[in-house]
Amino acid sequence: MNLVGKVIPEKVFFTKGVGKHREKLESFELALRDAGIEKFNIVRVSSILPPKCEIISRENGLKELMPGQVLFCVLSENASSSEQSSLRFPKPNQLIVASIGCAIPAAKEQYGYLSEHHSYGESDAKAGEYAEDLAASMLATTLGIEFDVEKNYDERKEVWKMSGKIVRTINTTQSAIVDKKGWWTTVVAAAVFLD
Repeated sequence: MNLVGKVIPEKVFFTKGVGKHREKLESFELALRDAGIEKFNIVRVSSILPPKCEIISRENGLKELMPGQVLFCVLSENASSSEQSSLRFPKPNQLIVASIGCAIPAAKEQYGYLSEHHSYGESDAKAGEYAEDLAASMLATTLGIEFDVEKNYDERKEVWKMSGKIVRTINTTQSAIVDKKGWWTTVVAAAVFLD
C-alpha cells in the first residue's frame, strides 16, 4: 500500500489547561497556553487512536514541536461566561469540566478510540470515568465485544477486561470554577498527535 501523502500519527500526548479573562477568545488562548499548545495551529480531528500509536509524556511531546506547526488533536473544550442573564452558561462559582478519554486495544495493529466529554458540575473523577467509558464503548462495539449498556461502567469494564481485547483506558481531565468577577472561564483537554 502506498502511504505517500497519508498522515498517520505515530505518537500522542495528553494535555490540559484552564484560562480566565474578560474576553472569551483570550480565555481560550490562556487555556491553550496553560496546556502548552498555544503557539501551534490546531486542527481538530475525530476519535481514532491510530494502530501502534505510542503514548508519550506532554514534556517529550512538546519538545518535538516548533511554533506555527500544524497540530492534529482531539480537543474537548468548555467555556463559560459568568453573565447572570445567560441561561446557556453556568453562574459564577459553578464547576465546568473538559475531558478526553482513551481506550487502548490489546492488539497493537488494531486502532483504539478517543472521546471528548464536557459538562457542568461533575468532578474530575466522574467526568474522566465517563470519557473513558465513551471511548471503551466505541472500541468494544468495533471489536464485537457484547455488553449490556444498562450496566454501570465498572461492570462493563470487567466484561471488556475479561475479553482480553481492551488493554486499558485512560483520561485527561481539566475542571475549573467559573470566575466570580464576570470574566470568561475556559477549560481544555487534548490528545495531541505527532508523526
